[in-house]
Amino acid sequence: MRVAMASAAAGRAGRANEDFTGVLPTAAVLADGAGISGTESICRHGVAWYASRLGGNLLGLLSLTQDRSLPAVLADAIEQVTDDHRDTCDVANRISPSAAVAILRLSDGLVEYLVLGDAYVVLDKAGGAPLVVSDPREVVISRSYEPALKAAAEDGDKYNRILSNLRSNRNQPGGFWVAKDDPRAADMAITGNCPISELTHVGAVLLSNGASGIVDRFGLTDWPGVMAILASSGPEEIIRRVRQAEAQHAVAADDATIAHCTDFGQA
Repeated sequence: MRVAMASAAAGRAGRANEDFTGVLPTAAVLADGAGISGTESICRHGVAWYASRLGGNLLGLLSLTQDRSLPAVLADAIEQVTDDHRDTCDVANRISPSAAVAILRLSDGLVEYLVLGDAYVVLDKAGGAPLVVSDPREVVISRSYEPALKAAAEDGDKYNRILSNLRSNRNQPGGFWVAKDDPRAADMAITGNCPISELTHVGAVLLSNGASGIVDRFGLTDWPGVMAILASSGPEEIIRRVRQAEAQHAVAADDATIAHCTDFGQA
């Protein structure tokens, strides 16, 4: 498997890129870290550390075996990273660092996928529309908070209180699910598989929500259009167009990360 990766930080002062992506010969992983103001008082390590540690743990576990399901691998990775900082940080606090996760793995002629949170996996299937794998639960719940967040935009403390209340729905029944401190969240991931033989040469792509904005936030193209851009210009062009749209609409930039996977063979 060949993978072309691109990642661009939002560029906000004092903040590292909170996305992570990494690959193995038969797997790709993306973790999109999340946190709000005040997270640094809860976790001494921070969101970027959480995303990179979770992603690194996933790669390590995926390299050891093909026999375990992707949710089981993710559960172990969440438990590992939680153990790494539970003695120094308030890992159970609702504003402690978390991450959306996307995983792709090749196994026995199949492409297996997992999505937890607002990341994407898109597979370019021959003879039809791309298979778009997403987890809409956070987006659906967030929409109900949008009017209050917009009204509080000039009041930082109030805005953060509302955002914290929104995130109280995280990893709760009827709410939305992300990688955080509870490995049981992995059981709520969106999973499936597709025969490698059904994919085109364009392959598959993993995107953080900062990159998927080319479709779901700004509507600059559709998913077939994304796959066409990847085939012709690579993942950097996706991010370039998102950055242009953010500037045009005067909205805050977000970390944007893409892993474009091709040449699967019949692993």
